Amino acid sequence: MLLTDQFFGTSFFLAAGGGDPVMFQHIFWFFGHPEVYIMILPAFGVVSEIIPTFSRKKLFGHDSMVYAAASIAFLSFIVWAHHMFTVGMPLSGQLFFMFATMLIAVPTGVKVFNWVATMWRGAMTFETPMLFALAFVFLFTIGGFSGLMLAAAPADIQYHDTYFVVAHFHYVLVPGSIFAITAAVYYWLPKWTGHMYNETLGKAHFWASTIFVNLTFFPMHFLGLAGMPRRIPDYSTQFTDFNTVASIGAVGFGLSQLIFVWVIVTAWKGSKATDRVWEGSHGLEWTVPSPAPYHTFETPPKARIADEAFE
Repeated sequence: MLLTDQFFGTSFFLAAGGGDPVMFQHIFWFFGHPEVYIMILPAFGVVSEIIPTFSRKKLFGHDSMVYAAASIAFLSFIVWAHHMFTVGMPLSGQLFFMFATMLIAVPTGVKVFNWVATMWRGAMTFETPMLFALAFVFLFTIGGFSGLMLAAAPADIQYHDTYFVVAHFHYVLVPGSIFAITAAVYYWLPKWTGHMYNETLGKAHFWASTIFVNLTFFPMHFLGLAGMPRRIPDYSTQFTDFNTVASIGAVGFGLSQLIFVWVIVTAWKGSKATDRVWEGSHGLEWTVPSPAPYHTFETPPKARIADEAFE
């Protein structure tokens, strides 16, 4: 529709030709909002594997975790217009999308509670995958709280298109999605390569990433509350200090990933990994050699084998 408006003289979104610019926003966000859940739902799964392993406990409330994931996937399709509270939406529309957005916090809160309950009184150890998973839970929750602030339509009129929004979604997607993916790499890398990575370098990568990611994105909350708008090429001097801190954090966060690259490049030089790499690991992949053979099982395995071994 955009292409035909641009090149063939149609007016889907051009007001001068009878089109509707707001319709573009509806169509874009109907795609764009579920997209961010597509990025975070696999991260939820990864963290639900890692935390039980390093807590030496089964995942607390497994069924509720599954239902919560399904609920989040469903609700993600009916919250899109919370991005559009300032377009002149009718009050009934604002109320619907405000309540739907707040409702999605419920299954998300169930997940956070279950992760914390899994760790409660567990025999926890803090290898690199667990550190990234813990940072995910804590920092993703901060992003969730700022999301609830943005969900309130009257308040969102003030927050809308400010750096507060930038801070919110980066707290969800960087310590959320990216930290979980990083945790997954550290968790399964010995199984993929057959060798243990350098744990000291892994922890250095974790601490550098965690410090710099907060240095980058936390000041943006203050910038947004002070009125700095998004998508501007320059800003007045009143915003300089926090932007300087964020810039230093961004450079540091980027350079920190070079440690990650080095860990992966040198992963094949570490000590030989056992079949069951982590003491508390559970799942069929930990019942086969590291790295897993090309033809994994001669006979179809029983899915319960891993649970029985874990118990």
